Amino acid sequence: MHELVARDAREFGVYARTGGWTFALKVARSVRPGGQVAGETPKVSAKEFAELAGCSPERVMRYYKAWDMAADDGLVPQFEALSPGDDIELPEADVWLSYYSSRNSATSVRGTAITAAAEAEGIRPTKALEVAENPTALRAAILADPSTAQAARAALLDRLREDPTLQAELARDVVRTEELKKAVATENRAADRIGYVRQIVDSGQVKTPAGQTIDAPADLRAEAERHLSLLDELDEDEDTGEWATEAYDNVKSLVVQTVEADPELRVQERRTKFYSSLQRATKVFEELTLDDATDLDDIYEADMLDQLESLQQALTVCIENLRRATTPAG
Repeated sequence: MHELVARDAREFGVYARTGGWTFALKVARSVRPGGQVAGETPKVSAKEFAELAGCSPERVMRYYKAWDMAADDGLVPQFEALSPGDDIELPEADVWLSYYSSRNSATSVRGTAITAAAEAEGIRPTKALEVAENPTALRAAILADPSTAQAARAALLDRLREDPTLQAELARDVVRTEELKKAVATENRAADRIGYVRQIVDSGQVKTPAGQTIDAPADLRAEAERHLSLLDELDEDEDTGEWATEAYDNVKSLVVQTVEADPELRVQERRTKFYSSLQRATKVFEELTLDDATDLDDIYEADMLDQLESLQQALTVCIENLRRATTPAG
């Protein structure tokens, strides 16, 4: 085999096993640590090393800092223990990105915030910085991996609580996306139904279909508690819609049965329903104004008058029925 091919294969194998550590070692054993006098070591400054390498001093220092952090963790020797030409057993390649940052992001305002958040989560800042510097990779992981998507969702919810701008942007995204609008409506409906059941358990009272508030009977409250305990036992990622609907329908059915079983309550329910309908009708009719009387010719349609006359007849019948109810029999 040609010697040059064999050498390339060996060097490729070394890099495949160690990745960036291979180049970091060259920096660590050849670049003079800060505070060390030039005459005391054959090592050179990062600037001189960069000039010899034909790259920027900043690039050399990124490798230098990665090695420095790894040395602090006991993963590799300290700079002072290395001399030019020394060879050591290097860490695995996949560990390299935990220490190396391809940009000087860690010193920026953004990088400082990411570093603080990573430390609060108990992870190495370099890992968080690496993710932040490669949003395309983050997007790919979220799209491909459900567990990554769940972690991103949880983090986004935490961020939303303290970021009004992001809240507004996400709200706009939701209302502009038909699928999300439907999902939000479904979740709101489920939450309202769960709230109805929970309110019975917490307060011991319930609203009837007509809107009056009554004390919940023992069997009704017990049924609400049973459904609520089932709902509370659901895992966070489980769909509550079907369970919420079943709980709501069962409890509402019991409320109707409670009203129908009590003659006095049944009468009060009908009275409350009538008043509610009357108030709604009154409000709607009060909004039908003829302030622009001069324009009536423009808006007039024959069926308008027909509908008003039908309404008048219905009101007359209703009034007569109520008057008969107030007239003593005999």
